[in-house]
Amino acid sequence: MPEPSKEYQQFWQNFLGTQPDPEFVNERFYESFHFSSTQELANELAGLVLDGTKTATSALIWENEAENKPLVLPGLYSIVTDWEGHPVCVIETTEVRIKPFKDIDAEFAYDYGEEARTLEWWKEAMWESYSQVCAELNKTPSPDMLLICERFKVVYPERN
Repeated sequence: MPEPSKEYQQFWQNFLGTQPDPEFVNERFYESFHFSSTQELANELAGLVLDGTKTATSALIWENEAENKPLVLPGLYSIVTDWEGHPVCVIETTEVRIKPFKDIDAEFAYDYGEEARTLEWWKEAMWESYSQVCAELNKTPSPDMLLICERFKVVYPERN
């Protein structure tokens, strides 16, 4: 993993400076990441998170297992970046549920904040996306494949 940039470090320090217990918050850092596998969509989704439209995301549990990555938990903080890695905001995970793909509901699809914000759109788009990930992981997609369903809120910079 590359050394965090000065911009990234300064952004995190600025965020910690807004916290009543910065040491506690610093210990609850989870990751820095961008959404999506394309520049255009990563930057668009970062904007949707920043403006409060996108408040949910998901990932195949197989991805975490393949990367030996710990499960995100409520109360953890992450930095959302644009495609180039410039920090956009800090989010706090508020809820995590493990659910089969087939059990995603309309409320979660709406909170995903993308495109039509409908369950129909979500199921079609995410099936395509997760099918590609499954192929990379040598797994077979199925309606029963487990997803890590995360809800979050922007905590820095604070929205007006």
